[in-house]
Amino acid sequence: MSTPQSAAGSVSTDVAEIERALSRVAYLTGRVRQHDRLMALAGVPLDRAAVALLRQIADSESLRLGELAAQLAVEASHVTRQVQQLQKAGYVTRVPDPDDRRAQRIELTPFGRDAVDRIREASCRGMEMALAEWSPQELERLATLFHRMVDDFLAYAEESPEQGDTGVSRPV
Repeated sequence: MSTPQSAAGSVSTDVAEIERALSRVAYLTGRVRQHDRLMALAGVPLDRAAVALLRQIADSESLRLGELAAQLAVEASHVTRQVQQLQKAGYVTRVPDPDDRRAQRIELTPFGRDAVDRIREASCRGMEMALAEWSPQELERLATLFHRMVDDFLAYAEESPEQGDTGVSRPV
């Protein structure tokens, strides 16, 4: 049984629709107004880059600057500047790396942990309201599929040559 093709002819219609939906989600969640609203609800005065960094640290415990930059797919210099600002504001701290005392790891402070918790709680409240008509089974299935998709995107990104090598862009 063949897979239906999109108008472009190179990908299935389902994959094209998933890509469209993801683009819409990225746009909706990336809007400045949406971010500002979320920060107001959480009572946290941070920009989008700082929030992404704090969330990544929270999900990974502590990280070296280079690891953090790699996970966020940004230049290390951007992370260094952001970490300096977050450290001055009391959200993160630097601690010695137990595997290499010459290196440092970045950790959330209790103040930083509280900020991430408030941001996540405000975000989840909004999602709950938006998805109020979904059944618990639908929500569970969506969460499972989203995690699977992200894991597959990450695995693909790690295995694939850089975009410039093939001329084909990667989804993540």
